[in-house]
Amino acid sequence: MKNLKIKEILEVTKGELIQGDLEFICKNFSKDTRTIEKGDTYIAIKGENFDGNLFWKQALEKGAECVIVSEITLQDEELSTYKNKNIIKVEDTLQALYEIARLKRSLYNIPVIAITGSVGKTSTKDMVANVVSQKYKTLKTMGNNNNNIGLPFTILKLREEEAMVLEMGMNHLGEISLLTSIAKPDICIITNIGTSHIGNLGSRENILKAKLEILEGSENPTIIINNDNELLHKWQEENKKKRNIITYGIREISDINGKNIKLKGDSSEFTCRPYEKEISIAVPVGGEHFILNSLCVVSVGKILKIEEEKIKKGIESFELTKKRMDITELGNGVKIINDAYNASLESMKASLKYLSELKNKRKIAVLGDILELGEYSQKLHEQVGEAVYQNKIDLLIVSGKNAKYIDQQAKKMGMPEENIYYFEEKEKIIKQIKEMIKPGDAILFKASNGMRFFELAEELKK
Repeated sequence: MKNLKIKEILEVTKGELIQGDLEFICKNFSKDTRTIEKGDTYIAIKGENFDGNLFWKQALEKGAECVIVSEITLQDEELSTYKNKNIIKVEDTLQALYEIARLKRSLYNIPVIAITGSVGKTSTKDMVANVVSQKYKTLKTMGNNNNNIGLPFTILKLREEEAMVLEMGMNHLGEISLLTSIAKPDICIITNIGTSHIGNLGSRENILKAKLEILEGSENPTIIINNDNELLHKWQEENKKKRNIITYGIREISDINGKNIKLKGDSSEFTCRPYEKEISIAVPVGGEHFILNSLCVVSVGKILKIEEEKIKKGIESFELTKKRMDITELGNGVKIINDAYNASLESMKASLKYLSELKNKRKIAVLGDILELGEYSQKLHEQVGEAVYQNKIDLLIVSGKNAKYIDQQAKKMGMPEENIYYFEEKEKIIKQIKEMIKPGDAILFKASNGMRFFELAEELKK
């Protein structure tokens, strides 16, 4: 374990030790007094709507041995009460978090894999980590902690790990630039360039620009890209002579190509050639997009020289983070697909295609708003409506301010009006489903996280 002493933290943060021991070792870091454990170092993060500085005493009372604070005046009585504790004061605790994480990262000479993209980041991360862990003890981003707070705290969890897999998310330009400057990845993965956050960024070209910030953290990282994505394909064609790029794909000729694809609803199979011989891989989740994720993972395995059988085992045994393609079978043959943690045009299309390929008697899509689309909102929701019709979905249920455009476009394309239901209040959806549900139905729930459609999926299981 590479430990951090208070004197080293003071050096990188330019902080002041109000009281305590310069030689004290800070092993575990926390920002949440609700989950703090004995011996932790508490970093009092201040955000727009929350100020962790208000809870420094609570952190110490719950067992923290060190606190890092800012913008507070410490009274003599308080210092006396906590005379056996370590108190560090910095100008900005968020900036201090970044610098401490950078210091921690610098102590480890291990493979660091960073993943970004418009969709598929979390599932790809889970799959990559499962394959890498077949060879190395691996630390990965837990859940969706892929922002400017989650990523540094993930790095601060490093102990005896031999590899690290990090997810990087963003809403605006400059955000991934910060993350990659902290993580300094050796391998950078871009899963695709879609329309997520286009309302903030203005165009897919700007989204590409934002995702490419991932390359700024290291001098010459190995870059893995989805060659079937037209913007990434164009970029790699323009940069392949000056960058170390590995491509994967199904349609475009790539370094790692998926062949002999068999989609089976709840799973799929394909073959590829990571080394000399072709291998067959079974993916435990349905949908062509998970084959692309798997090909990305094969690329990582090849770079890290992981044996073929271990690559295969890692893909075939991985488990998705909850609420992403979370599939439940009810006793009457009804299948509930809870894919409502987040949504974009591309992930909506992928989920609808997956739904259409199932062998269930009827396919029911329960769809809500895709958020953060700005002026593109109507157009992109209409494209979802087209995808509903093209995938021959039997029944469509929608709710949300912009989901009405899904409804309208599906009707315009020719979907029978009696097969479409629009609710201003999403709470009425469950009642409607319970009235119409039949044995053998497959029901997909999909919307942006803020719509909380995953709660509807859970309610239906009861």
